[in-house]
This record gives sequence, structure tokens and C-alpha cells, in this order.
Amino acid sequence: MLCESCNEHEATVHLTQVVDGSVKKVHLCEDCAAKSGLDVHGPISITDILLGMGGGKIDAMAEDRSCARCHLRRSDFKKTGRLGCPSCYETFGTELLPMIKAMHRREQHSGKVPSSESMTVKMTAEVAILQQQLEQAVAAEDYEKAARLRDAIAEWRAKAAADSEAEQK
Repeated sequence: MLCESCNEHEATVHLTQVVDGSVKKVHLCEDCAAKSGLDVHGPISITDILLGMGGGKIDAMAEDRSCARCHLRRSDFKKTGRLGCPSCYETFGTELLPMIKAMHRREQHSGKVPSSESMTVKMTAEVAILQQQLEQAVAAEDYEKAARLRDAIAEWRAKAAADSEAEQK
């Protein structure tokens, strides 16, 4: 099998990436893999693959920028897979977002919730959204919408109280 990048040499580096259920396979020769920033002779980490490949496209290593606050460099993050401070999220945001999307299938980590708490978490989130919409409706002086939202919030809270009472029995 020939290298997919140069189409000249035999492909000896084979990478498989699964994103949203679809499988993408990349076959490269050692030279093209090295040019893409992959160290084919050393240990490989998930950050090597994700940062070296971007959004599934193999590209040259970007400039080695660093965080203004903790001075962590891109190359340091690539080696360790760890950020140094909260400011690193802004500094490396363009590279982190594709990684987060690939790992969590969304832009924000939602985590896991115990099954016994899932309804409570759902209700709390729904009430928070409705509360925000209520505040916007009041600010826009749309009092009819605000009244509907207020009633919906009251229903969610009553349901939560009833569920909590049923669990205690």
C-alpha cells in the first residue's frame, strides 16, 4: 500500500481515527509521518495524534506558542497532555476544541450522573434554562411569555418536590 501523502513510498505507519461513529484510516510512509510531527520510533501519546492531526487532517506542527501566565509551551503540552493553568485554555483553545469534540462528541464535557440522581440533575438544568429565559422575557417586557415561564418553573419545582417526597418514603 502506498503512502497517502506522497504516493511514492510504502505506507508503514497506519493510524485509525473514530469520530462520531465513522472510521478514518490514514496510511503514511515514515518520512511523511515524521514531517507531520509524529515520532514513529518513540512512544506515541493521544496528544501527539490529536494535536498532530488537528481535525483529522495531517498538518505540520504549528508554532510553539506559550501561555502568557504560566509559560507552558505547546510542545510541553504535547509531551505531557496536561495544561499548566486556566489561561492555557484560552492560549491553546483552537487546538483544544477539536480534541474536546473528538473525545466527548460535543464542545462541553457533561460528565456522568448516577441513575438515582439523573432526574434531579435534568430538572435542575431545565429550571436554570427556564429561569434565564424568564429574566430575558422580563427585560424585554414580554410579560405574557414571562408568566408562562414562571408557571413552567413552578411546575418543575413542584414535580421535583413530589419526587423527593416519594423517594423519602
